[in-house]
Amino acid sequence: MTYLQEAAIEPDLPIIDPHHHLYDRPTIHYLFEELLADTQAGHNIRKTVYIETTAMSRAHGPAPMRPVGETEFANGIAARSASGLYGEVRLCAGIVGYTDLALGARVAEVLAAHIAHGGGRFRGIRQAAYWDSDESVFKYVRRRPPEKLLLAPQFREGFAELHKQGLSFDALVWHPQLPELTDLARAFPETSIILNHVGSPLLVGTYAGKQAEVFEQWRRAMRTLATCDNVTVKLGGFGMESAGFPFAEHPGTATSDELADAWKPYVETCIELWGPERCMFESNFPVDRATCGYGLIWNAFKKISAQYTPGQRAALFHDTAARIYRLMDEGAVDQA
Repeated sequence: MTYLQEAAIEPDLPIIDPHHHLYDRPTIHYLFEELLADTQAGHNIRKTVYIETTAMSRAHGPAPMRPVGETEFANGIAARSASGLYGEVRLCAGIVGYTDLALGARVAEVLAAHIAHGGGRFRGIRQAAYWDSDESVFKYVRRRPPEKLLLAPQFREGFAELHKQGLSFDALVWHPQLPELTDLARAFPETSIILNHVGSPLLVGTYAGKQAEVFEQWRRAMRTLATCDNVTVKLGGFGMESAGFPFAEHPGTATSDELADAWKPYVETCIELWGPERCMFESNFPVDRATCGYGLIWNAFKKISAQYTPGQRAALFHDTAARIYRLMDEGAVDQA
């Protein structure tokens, strides 16, 4: 597919991309070479954080341990990048893997294995918790978590193990689950929780055409969640089909100005509620290429954030991600 191309604006602005994936599936191929090409296409991407998709799980061994294979895979990509043979960008400098926290206290062994195989880069767990009574919305995702997963006692028993091992939790929910996430965050105030995709306002299925209503529901829930000091939020994920923007109907044709205008209300609301020090822009690539190319996403974010101070923008594009994912210890890469 051919995507609209734009020159990178503000090409020297340091960026950590705290949310991307890698795939090798029949319907999508996005590995080291594709990610490297995107991150070296004009924007100053310094580091990236790999987020789980249950890719490259081990084919054999105890079922709870099989997702450790994904951490091994991501760490191999990180090691290749850290060789310096491919430029200054450090791909997969942080790794967020998967395990089923509903294993309860037994998950401690799995978490320890992730850490052991993560090359010092393993930072936390993501486990999807989105759910909806509208069956049609599940066609946009690969997994079907149980209803009210975040409230389940067995899940919370496993969740308690994260802080014990110095790990964070990436939360993947749709906007109706935000109150459940607030309950979880209040129950575990010492555990760092990173909300993916601004809480994923759902605008497909029965929510289609209800932009104003969904936005108000989302904003109210986000205002409450923002009172939890242990929660930060990723600004992105707008390119997914489930986000309900019309650009996904004609991929690669929207300009960064058009994207910025459409995404701005969500971004500005998050920054107003959470502050720049608790927000970070994300690419969500290659999922968001359902709408546009990698470079246009960052151009759109730069245009949306133009009104903020240099210090605030440094937080949004780099410093929040560096702090939350503990990426400040890899030396010269951060001296830009």
